[in-house]
Amino acid sequence: MSVSQQFASDNYAGICPEAWQAMQQANEGSLAAYGEDEWTTRAANAFRTLFETDCEVFFAFNGTAANSLALAALCQSYNSVICSSFAHVETDECGAPEFFSNGSKLLVARTENAKLTPQDVRTLATCRTDIHYPKPRAVTITQPTETGELYTIEEISALSATCRELGLRLHMDGSRFANACAALGCTPADMTWKAGVDVLCFGGTKNGMAVGEAILFFDHALAEGFDYRCKQAGQLASKMRFLSAPWVGLLESGAWLRNGAYGNNCALRLAHAVRDVPGLELMFPVQSNAVFLRAPEKVFIALQERGWRFYTFIGGGARFMFAWDADPARVDELAADLAACSV
Repeated sequence: MSVSQQFASDNYAGICPEAWQAMQQANEGSLAAYGEDEWTTRAANAFRTLFETDCEVFFAFNGTAANSLALAALCQSYNSVICSSFAHVETDECGAPEFFSNGSKLLVARTENAKLTPQDVRTLATCRTDIHYPKPRAVTITQPTETGELYTIEEISALSATCRELGLRLHMDGSRFANACAALGCTPADMTWKAGVDVLCFGGTKNGMAVGEAILFFDHALAEGFDYRCKQAGQLASKMRFLSAPWVGLLESGAWLRNGAYGNNCALRLAHAVRDVPGLELMFPVQSNAVFLRAPEKVFIALQERGWRFYTFIGGGARFMFAWDADPARVDELAADLAACSV
């Protein structure tokens, strides 16, 4: 069945060839279960090579589990986690971070944009120090943010310095981490542990895999007992090789970075095509694989009538996301329809 490609989410995309081929190879023969197989070892070592450090690596099925378990590993139930009001952990994870930490509270910085600043962190971390207030323990940032914007390495380092000063840990939600690396032209190491990030959740699903995220602890002590936490949360895959083998395909081939760069370029393609269309306005700078457009409601209604799908859950504008398989001709068709609907 042929279905016209949609750009409502990069979760709409299929499996990229490199991940698919690795899964096919992992399907041959009988291998040990629960991560005791060669593919899982190979994937973990590929991460250590890519990040230039001996990090602890774990695999989970999805981003909600990865983020929630990582934050739970950093916090006691009486602790709190500082985040942006745009943060996925706050708006789209159904209380999972609080659930898996047995009650750690999210402290939300009510800012007008999705990026946290050192002052945002300082304000929430120091506004109270009495025993009646959930003691701040961690900060979580999303890279790229939910609005597609990027933290520079300098901004991450500044946040990390503030965290160290205040005794906080820094977690990065990298559901589109590859897009950020491609856009900034930096190494994964430069954007994470070298900048002071303690824990990274590296997104595989949006990067070309069917399912799967990786959790990387750059401080071994923070990972103590995390394997048990994954098991208890239902994240220990019995046939782990099918969760880890696609990572081998992505990382060893370099497809992870190519996929990220391609999605970014398709977002820029749309942004450039509609920048002079009357009535359309970019809501945020296009810095990764997301384009947010503001327009009169009648434009969005007309666009839907032409068969396009999109979300309007951030600021009321239409969001379009571009994955590894975006068809440039289809991107141009979207741009043409946006222009036609704006007349």
